[in-house]
Amino acid sequence: MPRVIKRHVLSGITVKEAMRRQVINLSQSAPIDYCINRMIKYKINSVLLYNSDERPVGVVTKTDIMSAFYAELPIKSPAENIMVGPPLCCHPDDELELALDCMHQNGVHRLYVIGTDAAEVIGVLAYPDIVGLLYRYCRACNKGFIKARGSDPADEYRRMKVQDVMTGHVTACLQTDTLVTVIEELTKHRCGAVLITGAENKAVGVVSKTDLIVAYKHGVRADVSARAVMSKPVKSCSAGAKLSDAIQLMLLRDVQRIFIHTADPSQIVGVLSLSDAARFRSGSCHACTASRIL
Repeated sequence: MPRVIKRHVLSGITVKEAMRRQVINLSQSAPIDYCINRMIKYKINSVLLYNSDERPVGVVTKTDIMSAFYAELPIKSPAENIMVGPPLCCHPDDELELALDCMHQNGVHRLYVIGTDAAEVIGVLAYPDIVGLLYRYCRACNKGFIKARGSDPADEYRRMKVQDVMTGHVTACLQTDTLVTVIEELTKHRCGAVLITGAENKAVGVVSKTDLIVAYKHGVRADVSARAVMSKPVKSCSAGAKLSDAIQLMLLRDVQRIFIHTADPSQIVGVLSLSDAARFRSGSCHACTASRIL
């Protein structure tokens, strides 16, 4: 009788194999615009805050800064006014799979890695780091297939595609909507970017949290239209593309999500995020599911 063991793509891999060792931090009394400067310079989504005793006390994310923009908080306000704390942490020898579960359960995209001293933060673990590690493992795997729906025996199995993983719902706003509306949609749907549409519901751009905090930094009013700050063109790929190719595209472009189209690139039908890829690859791969049976 077959013996079934619990085994996943991440089994046996520890946090230290995926974490980043550069941790960007500031004093909790630093103004909000200093946080924005660090995020833009280092292309990160959060800044760790320390108190006067040089101990980590909280985190400021792009979401927190976006909320400050929405509330019309002066940009020179101290970061401690909007920080969330204490920071969620893990250890370098923790299993990566457990760290991913912790992130998922707490609704966060990163954990800080601490050493033997709880005040010593030695790294940070985020979804892009996990996906980057998984990509190295999975791109060389020749067993990443799923059962096809067609009746042709020759097509019984095929490579996993973007359409197998993507989220079909796309949060969108009109290009004439204000940034206030955009922020409300981002908050409501807990996403990192909204699609901006024009005539005939065609995609014309994207407004991300990064676009919003940059607008806040430059003194843009929250009642201007989305057209004024949106990024274009829309970064997208085909729903029929290989999942591994889409992951590679996001990693190379240093973006956390990519919009999905079918035949017409201006007609967006879904979105694929690095968090989707991380959760899907950490145990859902059919090759690794099969390997649990010895």
